[in-house]
Amino acid sequence: MHGQAWEQWDLPGAARDGLLINPGNTAPLRGRRQVVVIHDAGVFSTPEAYSWKFRLWYKTMQGLLVRFGTQVVTVSEFSRAEILRHLRAAPGQVAVMPEGADHIGRITAQADILAVHGLERGGFVLVVGTLAAHKNMRALGTLAQCLAQRGVPLVIVGSLGGNAFRSGGAADLPQPAHYIGRVSDAQLKALYQAAACFVFPSRYEGFGLPAVEAMASGCPVVAADIPALRETCGDAALYCDPLSPEDIARRVLLLLDDTAQQTQRRAAGLEHTRAMTWHRAAETLLNILSTRERMERSKT
Repeated sequence: MHGQAWEQWDLPGAARDGLLINPGNTAPLRGRRQVVVIHDAGVFSTPEAYSWKFRLWYKTMQGLLVRFGTQVVTVSEFSRAEILRHLRAAPGQVAVMPEGADHIGRITAQADILAVHGLERGGFVLVVGTLAAHKNMRALGTLAQCLAQRGVPLVIVGSLGGNAFRSGGAADLPQPAHYIGRVSDAQLKALYQAAACFVFPSRYEGFGLPAVEAMASGCPVVAADIPALRETCGDAALYCDPLSPEDIARRVLLLLDDTAQQTQRRAAGLEHTRAMTWHRAAETLLNILSTRERMERSKT
């Protein structure tokens, strides 16, 4: 079998003698000794961003996993509160394992992508995301126009969404903008390193990995002022109102016009992400699993 059918029918049998770790939001309903990582509660909080079939499956499947007592791990305190509220999980059933950023440091940047797209180092503003509604790409229209007046391209990296998401397709892209589409990790790192700043306008996130990737690459970040990004980015980012296209544009332009603040934000981002390692994430997960196993043994 393939996909969800494989996960629901074949995987439980293959994992029956061990503890199954499911890192991608879903898990087999027939699994018993297992942990599932649920990154956010977007299907509940931003339903307009997802297809009805996707929402129905995720709400049903995740609700049953919680009811069956499956240990849930998530990536931020914000997401934990969301999961407790929407899935009605017991407080002890949901633990937090923040993600890492050090993977970006192990990638060799492929800088030829700049020449391919006619981009100059420090001469463009970068955005990474899909056209899913909660990514809020449409709110960048004012910024795109302001940058165009300066001769600075707004560069957008990412797919148009996928079957799980609802979007207006290319019509939701801010104009004018330089749309690159999907890129490799090596190309993305080169774009992070070369951008004048990175903009992350999302209305909803569980963690916000692109923002910390940008910081760890030495790129100043302008992020939406939402709880998850405040938690993830701390004082290293410059924040904007994601519901105000004018405020997004104003914050980015202020940063572009202030070289001292650019230097400060680069240094702050590098320092902030220094401790955000996948080794730390793995240790946190091991502690969660060990605690869960002790609790299970005590019951028997």
